Amino acid sequence: MRWLLGLWFAPISFLVAWFVLASHDWNLGTFFFSREMYDLVFAIYGKTLGVAPESLPPLVARALVLDSAIVLALYAFRRRKVIAGWLRSRTQVSRVAARRDRTLDSLSSAP
Repeated sequence: MRWLLGLWFAPISFLVAWFVLASHDWNLGTFFFSREMYDLVFAIYGKTLGVAPESLPPLVARALVLDSAIVLALYAFRRRKVIAGWLRSRTQVSRVAARRDRTLDSLSSAP
């Protein structure tokens, strides 16, 4: 599972970094992160798919979000027992704290 997360996280984080930097033209002195490269990539991609290049960035962003959700859901499913135990311990701690707060409110020993 760690390999899956690692092999997923590395290219996705690189793609998101390029996507954000190039779309805002924060080129860091390189052509790769420039807005020209961004427009060129989406023009080629749009021509290949037969879609308007302006409609592709939102589609790519949605695909990244969906892919990320699927991978994280797989990870959560694989670790469901650990996650359930953690949630149980968190609710148990909150119940103990609530019970303690109720007992602190009635510390009066007067009849």
